[in-house]
Amino acid sequence: MEKLSQSAIEARLAENPNWKLTDEKWIERKYRFKDYLNGIEFVQQIANLSEEANHHPFISIDYKLITVKITSWHAKGLTDLDFELAQKYDELYMKVKKD
Repeated sequence: MEKLSQSAIEARLAENPNWKLTDEKWIERKYRFKDYLNGIEFVQQIANLSEEANHHPFISIDYKLITVKITSWHAKGLTDLDFELAQKYDELYMKVKKD
């Protein structure tokens, strides 16, 4: 996959407003959960989805706050796949989170 241009990244971020650009090559989002195990369940589902796609994010678990960062190492920046997975992670979040 090819690295996206800056304008393409900005357009994709406009479609995914919960995601933020960091260090010009990552997109990052923080997900909050009602309890610790609910967040862990979310991480497990992200891990399964990422393994299927063979594209793995950085995941940080801070009690009830899960931070996910994505980039494409081989492209040395962001690609369409990063944004496709970000959208899938958001869909998982809506299914997994408990209000």
